[in-house]
Amino acid sequence: MFKYHEDHRQSELFGVKFSLSPAKQQKLQATKEHAFYELIYGKIDESPFVELYSDKKSRPNAPVNTMVASFILKEHNGWSYEELFGHIDFDLRTRTALGLSDLDETPFCPATLFNFQDRLSAHYLQRGEDLLEQVFDNLTTAQLKTLQLKTNIQRADSFLASSNIRTYSRLQLLVEVLLRLHRILSVEDRQALNDLFAPYMKQSSGQYIYRLKQTELSAHLEQMAQVYHSLHQRLASTYGDTEIFNIFERVYREHFTVVNEKIAVIASGELSSSILQSPDDGDATYRKKHDQESRGQTIHVNETAHPDNPVNLITDVEVAANNTDDSKMLNARLEKMVEKTSDVDELHTDGGYGSEENDQKMEALGIRHIQTAIKGRTAAVSFRIEQLADKTYQVSCSYQKSIATATRTRFKVSFEPSTCKQCPLSAVCPTFQQKEPRVYYFSHDDYLRNKRHRSLGSIPKERRTLRANVEATVREFRRRMADSKLKVRGKFKTKVFAVLNAIGINFGRIVRFQRTQRIQSVEIQLSMA
Repeated sequence: MFKYHEDHRQSELFGVKFSLSPAKQQKLQATKEHAFYELIYGKIDESPFVELYSDKKSRPNAPVNTMVASFILKEHNGWSYEELFGHIDFDLRTRTALGLSDLDETPFCPATLFNFQDRLSAHYLQRGEDLLEQVFDNLTTAQLKTLQLKTNIQRADSFLASSNIRTYSRLQLLVEVLLRLHRILSVEDRQALNDLFAPYMKQSSGQYIYRLKQTELSAHLEQMAQVYHSLHQRLASTYGDTEIFNIFERVYREHFTVVNEKIAVIASGELSSSILQSPDDGDATYRKKHDQESRGQTIHVNETAHPDNPVNLITDVEVAANNTDDSKMLNARLEKMVEKTSDVDELHTDGGYGSEENDQKMEALGIRHIQTAIKGRTAAVSFRIEQLADKTYQVSCSYQKSIATATRTRFKVSFEPSTCKQCPLSAVCPTFQQKEPRVYYFSHDDYLRNKRHRSLGSIPKERRTLRANVEATVREFRRRMADSKLKVRGKFKTKVFAVLNAIGINFGRIVRFQRTQRIQSVEIQLSMA
């Protein structure tokens, strides 16, 4: 049965805080932890979590706001679970952050917190709804409003987040999955299939491949294909509903194929980057970016970037497979971004976010896309395509301009051939001779792409470097990742990591901003004294 937790709003008369001297009480109120209570803990809306619990009369839940706030503190401070519970039990500042006024009070035990985490995961898998993200959205919306921050200009970036998994070679992964499949078989099935499993059961997967020579790998893969094929045929009907068999079947289909009724090994060069990287993380994919190899997810971050803002906050975070193109990730997130900050009309990104689909969607949403770099080669001849007030198009180059006319499927612009003949770039110009004039054909999508390519030069100089600061935000996330590797596995836990850290990063920025304001206020008072 769900019960809201409001007791923290009524401080106990004989609570530990009131046993401190006035001077120490004042020091406690000046701490970051007291600010956490005011800015985060006291603002957590528990209502989205009601559906995680039974509506029948039963034992009430542990305080949800305290558990969510504990998750945030754990990530923000880089604590282990053991350190978290140690701070909750014995650290006065942490207890202040969580609204705990009685030193003997323990809001929940470790098992309760882990069970709550499992409920969040199950809800996400069943409904596709991330309740912790709702906490982030609610907090951020209130913070943006309270600080009166402008959200119409934003910036975005993404970074790779490797999963906490072992790096397997292809053959080692195949052996490891076989060993795990063997563990779930009945005694009878183990005995019946002993000949197939026997070559791999005397050592671990790592030990199996340790002494293999490079020239032997192909033969062992061929042998493995036969083993997998036979096991799949004999075990599918009995173990098809088990998790480990589903992993085995996935690996079987990703690495082998049937050709002319014979099982064959798929060539390494034909393997998808989406194949299973580890039996411990079914969501992890492979990507190599700027010579960096990663097996896991990619995290996309959006934040405010208006030059007038005294502080900028993260407004959106998302997680996807790390082989997802940045442009596709943004495309899937644009409506959500506008839903959160409806006035956004300018988005700064790097060159990886540009695409025809994004051009179309941003035009529909009224967002100007500012790219600091453009993918591909620079055209030898640069055209400027502009849409005029009457919806016609004007195309210009360095020497002339002309109004386009509509054809059945595209637009056509004609240029004066005598001027073109005098142009030193005529040999590489994309126009071509058609009877008398030289012509150039383009579509509305070409116009949108041209507009995006010119966008950086169309804004004031002081706004052309706004995107760069988002890299500092990325570094704040990466500080929690040793060698860009997470401590968790799977898409959901990666999303939890991203959301909780986004809340913590925003909180840290607000606290530092408020501290600066207080210092400035004191300095002004002293100067006026």
